[in-house]
Amino acid sequence: MSDIGDGLIKVSDLVIGNPNVQSFADLRRYVAEAARRGYRFLQFDVKPDFVDTPRNWDFVLETDFYARDGGPK
Repeated sequence: MSDIGDGLIKVSDLVIGNPNVQSFADLRRYVAEAARRGYRFLQFDVKPDFVDTPRNWDFVLETDFYARDGGPK
């Protein structure tokens, strides 16, 4: 995740590239961190397969990514 390139980060990149992501709550923190690091777009290419993934998972991640304060810490 060090090269921002076109400013796009995929949900699958965050899950696969970070072995510490073990829950939806963990993923939310990584999504917010990607936004703080300068990524401008989040692509929902996979549904996170965690026990705690809510029905509105895409809305939650989008909110965390585009939040003015960078989402959960």
